[in-house]
Amino acid sequence: MFQFSRPQLRIATRASQLALWQSNYIADLIQQASPGTIVELVHIATTGDRNQIETLRTLGSFGVFTREVQLAVLDGRADLAVHSLKDLPTDGPPQLTLAATPVRGRLHDALVLPAGQPAHLKIRDLPLNARVGTGSPRRQAQLLHLRPDLQLSECRGNVETRLRKLDAGDFDALILAAAGLTRLGLANRIHSEIVPPEMYPAVGQGAIGVECRTDHTDLRMLLSLITDAATLSAVTAERSLLSTLRAGCHAPLGVQTQINDGTLQLEAVVLSLDGRQRWLANAVANVAEAESLGRRVAELLTAQGVDRVLNPGPAAP
Repeated sequence: MFQFSRPQLRIATRASQLALWQSNYIADLIQQASPGTIVELVHIATTGDRNQIETLRTLGSFGVFTREVQLAVLDGRADLAVHSLKDLPTDGPPQLTLAATPVRGRLHDALVLPAGQPAHLKIRDLPLNARVGTGSPRRQAQLLHLRPDLQLSECRGNVETRLRKLDAGDFDALILAAAGLTRLGLANRIHSEIVPPEMYPAVGQGAIGVECRTDHTDLRMLLSLITDAATLSAVTAERSLLSTLRAGCHAPLGVQTQINDGTLQLEAVVLSLDGRQRWLANAVANVAEAESLGRRVAELLTAQGVDRVLNPGPAAP
């Protein structure tokens, strides 16, 4: 049993139902590791929450769902921040550190159809020119690679709002993270999971990231107790890849990480936004070499010329 030096901790979190589920989950893990510690949630509205109209591409790739949550820790309103790790940029403030990554949830994206549709339908079963809702450039590019006929539309807001729009007939299908649906008790809405090579998940998808101040060594020690070693190795490789490529969290980049007998395999895909071009690279390393593995796969992709998609220069006059 860990005896934490402070009686109370404050978690900064977005106020969506999924974010609150994740923060309450972290609070439970902390209280199991340090019985007697009181945990309070501090609700924060982020840029991505306040602006439901502009596309993620327009809002920018870096921190639209995390900046304000991090600021609450930096200015002392909270002691730690809980994020969906796929939303957390790799170049955060140096005063903060990623201190915990609990056991990862479901990795893949899910095809969600209106209520009452037959079970087990897949992307290939959608009608010609089907209207699919997703705001993720990663998902959009991979969908267009599979089905250039699909009509893709921005669909923002919390999970429940998006499902209401789907059931009201605004879309023929949605693409959502299987982990989020499962955590909200909505796994019954998943018609099928879309797995590689059809669709690669985002960096950190299904994982929860917990940040605290780098100089809070006692809190870092407590948070290390709720960290899952396999999850940490996998997301370290993925985030190293993302950092080396200098790509944003919403870039058309997908990954798949697998661990077998102490060996870590990382495969990554990059696509042009229209889905017409696709680059793939993979490598294997010991789990202790997760960070260098991510750099190696990034270098393999860079050698194929993916910079022109991930970091395009200004358009010619």
